[in-house]
Amino acid sequence: MARTGRRKGSPDTREAILESARSAFGDRGYDGASIRAIATDAGVDPALVHHYFGSKEKLFLEVTGAPVDPGEFIPAALAGDDAHLGERVVAMFLRLWDDPAYGPTILALVRSALAHDWSARMLREFLAAQVLRRIIARIDVPAAERPIRASLVASQMLGLGMTRHVLKIEPLASADPAKVVAMIAPTVQRYLTGPLTVPVA
Repeated sequence: MARTGRRKGSPDTREAILESARSAFGDRGYDGASIRAIATDAGVDPALVHHYFGSKEKLFLEVTGAPVDPGEFIPAALAGDDAHLGERVVAMFLRLWDDPAYGPTILALVRSALAHDWSARMLREFLAAQVLRRIIARIDVPAAERPIRASLVASQMLGLGMTRHVLKIEPLASADPAKVVAMIAPTVQRYLTGPLTVPVA
């Protein structure tokens, strides 16, 4: 139920917005949640949401605890021809997983997602709405194929991170990043632009 009245800016206002956003994103996903609905539930004017967080995207990143803003690193992966997109995507993910500043937070998010339903929904929404959607939008494939291609890329990248950093299975765990990219990129490239062996329903 929406809170009554309108809350002015205060130390509690920011937390009220975050509380409302956690509920909204968890229940309705990134696309289904709106700034207006989040503000109404928090008992504030929508302008205050923009004041504290700037945009729906920034608010979502705050709620999920994302260590990086995808808008800051995805453009570099998309720059270049589609024939080498898989290589750039794998290199981007691997660089983030391996980074001593970002890697531990990414691992914490993944571990939390394995243990808690809400965290799993948030990680799924983060990957789907903030990362994979931007990558898949780049390629020229039928719209019906985009969801399964995005899911396949996610399976490869999460599997790589789990194997290399959580389970630490050798020799992949300590393999040179360039070699890892060379081995995995062809598979991701096929997921992105290659033929799908099973017809999409």
